[in-house]
Order: sequence, then structure tokens, then C-alpha cells
Amino acid sequence: MSAVEVTTGLVCGLAFASFGGGWYEVSVVDPAWPKRPDIIQPRAGGISRRRFWIPAHVTFELMLLAALVASWSVADVRTALIIAVVSHGAMRLWSAFDFIPKALVFEKSETTAITVEQATRWTHRSFCRLPLDLVTCGAAMAAFGLACAHA
Repeated sequence: MSAVEVTTGLVCGLAFASFGGGWYEVSVVDPAWPKRPDIIQPRAGGISRRRFWIPAHVTFELMLLAALVASWSVADVRTALIIAVVSHGAMRLWSAFDFIPKALVFEKSETTAITVEQATRWTHRSFCRLPLDLVTCGAAMAAFGLACAHA
């Protein structure tokens, strides 16, 4: 296997792992926590989202960079990876300036200070990030398929 195949394959797998983490949040965690804020408060015994998301994003982003470097001379693979970069970048920027700051407030607030309406609005908007993750997964899958076709 070539470096292009290996790196794009890893990017594809990591993109789907990230999508799986997002799907878990919106389908399991987000329906519960608006009525039970302690579920997302590590200091109250709840989950620590950062334990998954920081390593998941850092690993994915480093591998995406490695795949871009490895495949730069293969135009169609490079194009698919750039699409993955753009969609992932859009999701990360949206998260950085909207979701993460609000999530940190929810995690640090007293449980009585969080209204169900505030939490529900956040969870509904959080669900809207999944299409960007799907675009990233699709682009990563296309890059891997194209890399294998070039081998």
C-alpha cells in the first residue's frame, strides 16, 4: 500500500469515528441532558466531552494534513481532501465560536441555572452540524476510493 492509500484510509476511518461521536451525542446524550444538566458536567460525575473530542479532532486533523501532503500530486485525491478540509473547517469554526463556549458555560453552571429551553436550543443547533460531518465523511471516502484506484 502506498502512503496515499494509507493516509486517506486513516482519514476516512477517523472521519467516520468523528461522525459516530457526533451521532452518539445527538442521539443519546443530547436528548437527556436538557432535563439533567449534571449528565454533561464532569465535576458532578457526568461525561467529559473533551476526553473524546480533543484527541479525535487533533488526530483527524493531523492525519488529514498528512494525507494532503502525501497526495498533493494526485489531483483528484487532493481535491476530495480539500473538500474534507473545508467542510471540517466550517464545522470546527462554527463549534469554536458558538457551540464550545456555550457548552463550557453549561458544564460549569449550577444545574439550576440552566433552563431546559436554553439546553434544547443548543442541542437542536448541534444536530445541524452533522451534515457538515457527513460531507467530510463523503469527501474522505471519495479520497480513499480515488487513492485506491490510482494504486
